[in-house]
Amino acid sequence: MQEPFKKLYISHSDGIYKYIFFMVNNKELAEDLTQETFFKAIKQFQTFRNEAAVTTWLKRIARNLVYDHYRKKRLIQFLPLTHKMDYQDDTQTPMEVVETGEEMVILYGALRKLKISHRETIVLRKIEGLSVKETAQFLECTEAKVKNNTVRAIAALQKILQEGGHDDGSFR
Repeated sequence: MQEPFKKLYISHSDGIYKYIFFMVNNKELAEDLTQETFFKAIKQFQTFRNEAAVTTWLKRIARNLVYDHYRKKRLIQFLPLTHKMDYQDDTQTPMEVVETGEEMVILYGALRKLKISHRETIVLRKIEGLSVKETAQFLECTEAKVKNNTVRAIAALQKILQEGGHDDGSFR
């Protein structure tokens, strides 16, 4: 593996895996798609010159792979309820882990019911923590559209949570 690409992989693989995992909520699939993301990236690495945009470039490759996967399978079901999240804080007590797991199952169940554009906006803005500007660049749309989708997605998510009796106000 080339030294610059090795550094790129080391510094970005966890973030790309996390992004893909949030989109598919399947550990094995996320690992496969992460590997495929970097396989595609290494093919194009010699022609890539914009160091500042490397994270966006890698996430765009990952996003396209996720969408291709679901298109091929004709699935529109990100984040199924049957899987639990693998990211857990080792400093939590067992009870906190259980409570966090239950909250995540409820949240992912509600996220799954959102339309894809709203789901992706929530993942990028609230889970990945991207700014409005970064999200707009990533989605190749205006900042106004990101803001609008964020507001609509949060409202839709809150409505879903309220209908299920699980509105804890965590996305306000």
